[in-house]
Amino acid sequence: MFNKILIANRGEIAVRVIRACRTLGIQTVAIYAEDDHQSKHVRLADEAHLLPGSSLAETYLNSQAILEIARRTEAQAIHPGYGFLSENAAFADACASAGVVFIGPSGDVIRQMGSKVEARKQMTQAGVPITPGSPPLQNLEEAQQWAEQIGYPVLLKASAGGGGRGMKKVSQAAELAPAFEAACRESQSYFGDATVYLEKFVVSPRHIEVQILGDSHGNVVHLGERDCSVQRRNQKLVEEAPAPNLPDAVRQGVWAAAVQGAKALGYCGAGTFEFVVQNNRDVYFMEVNTRLQVEHPVTEMITGRDLVIEQIRIAAGLPLSFSQEEVHFNGHAVECRINIEDARQNFRPVPGRIGVLQEPQGPWVRVDGMLQPDYTLPGSYDSMVAKLICWGETRDLAIGRLQQALREFKIEGIQTLIPFYQWLLAVPDFAEGHYNTGFLAQHFDPAQLPDSTVQPTETETPVSRQQVAVEVNGKRFELGLYLPEQPVSASGNRRSGGPGNRPGASKKQRQGSANAINSPMAGTVVAVKVEAGQQLKGGDLVCIIESMKMENDITSTREGVVKSVAVKAGDKVQNASLLIEFEA
Repeated sequence: MFNKILIANRGEIAVRVIRACRTLGIQTVAIYAEDDHQSKHVRLADEAHLLPGSSLAETYLNSQAILEIARRTEAQAIHPGYGFLSENAAFADACASAGVVFIGPSGDVIRQMGSKVEARKQMTQAGVPITPGSPPLQNLEEAQQWAEQIGYPVLLKASAGGGGRGMKKVSQAAELAPAFEAACRESQSYFGDATVYLEKFVVSPRHIEVQILGDSHGNVVHLGERDCSVQRRNQKLVEEAPAPNLPDAVRQGVWAAAVQGAKALGYCGAGTFEFVVQNNRDVYFMEVNTRLQVEHPVTEMITGRDLVIEQIRIAAGLPLSFSQEEVHFNGHAVECRINIEDARQNFRPVPGRIGVLQEPQGPWVRVDGMLQPDYTLPGSYDSMVAKLICWGETRDLAIGRLQQALREFKIEGIQTLIPFYQWLLAVPDFAEGHYNTGFLAQHFDPAQLPDSTVQPTETETPVSRQQVAVEVNGKRFELGLYLPEQPVSASGNRRSGGPGNRPGASKKQRQGSANAINSPMAGTVVAVKVEAGQQLKGGDLVCIIESMKMENDITSTREGVVKSVAVKAGDKVQNASLLIEFEA
């Protein structure tokens, strides 16, 4: 077994791996970028080392710097978590060359499955059913030809990765060109590879995945399936195990296909085989994720198996600690991803500073997270900051416990998806387990959620919180009252200021939106789609801003002629930064 493991990741997954290592008595090494220096994983690890630089390429994607830290600290293995370098075949190869164990499959397997096109080929040879699709696309013209051949609607997908990044649905030919451009751009940004391909879009299927483990001794087991069909922007929000209302023949079929595929690959490590299931009958392979999944806790809670510990054991050359016959399923588990997003605004990311934090407690409640009171969440990373998981003997009981836990989960100072989940769990079709990937499009109306009452955190003025108790008709309520503090000037006098008129804010930032469009979020301008003198109408695309690893279309709210454009691609913007001005 290893004595020391470096965790090549951040946030809640780094915290999760640290806790597994502590269970095994293994020391941990954390890495961090400067904007993460106060993060929870840095505090919990036995030692933490700074990655100089500001961009992802200089920090969490800098394999050379990470391996140098592993060498200096004498770490014997590296756990990549998920995202970042977790499915990077070159990094796995570099670890092997440096004499450091990569906790995951071999570089060759990652390379085969990392190319979704190659994965489809391999699974076809293994007898696993796949959806119709194209080879890697060289240009838009080739994409147009394949789309016509496959038939609309189609799905553009990043060949080098998953997680919904670089994925665009195209319903008709007129939508293909902008979708192709966006898919290539997102794929390059997130995976360092702009290659995309086309796949037949299966309308409103269920997204079912199977957890597998394989060791270096030839053993492969599955740990059941998960339903991950509640999604926005092709990214999962709610996951549960087992999948509700799934016919037993389909359940047994996806288990068998996953094990069959894993054995054909000689798979060693933790992995997930993902499928779409149409009409609860037709099963199509999508991809293999050669890493731990965000939703792994629901599998752990119904099997009693620690997947991170099994990953570490496998990487150390040990056989699986259990056989397929020893895998038993007990009860039901449901997970909600706690993202700092505003569901009322198309799930717009809203980074900021946490005020009061109160996490739910209970024997059947689990919170995997990175949250800390008075912590400012960086805007450079994914919007998921925690996961809330609840278990019950039945699905109804698990959902009931989840509803109670959501009521107890207090994260003040930032907007999260907690109100959205409170709405979701009460929708009859979800409560009865009748849903698919089109669920939100069919059911969700942002107006059903309450207006955000979160104190804005994008302000230079310090804000203090007071707890106020009020009583109405004999019932006691506690309210959080946020008051802007008055900064002290050099002369000792208080300066006026506040979220709407903060010190240092420019006139352009403070002005209303009548003759301007300001950024609704902090982030990086990916593309500008307008120029001075251009006539706009309401709904026209102005620019694209990436915030918390998601691209957001910023559209015009009115008709008018553009007087000036204040930003260009690559610019960093803050909340309320000027984007364009209109002619008066």
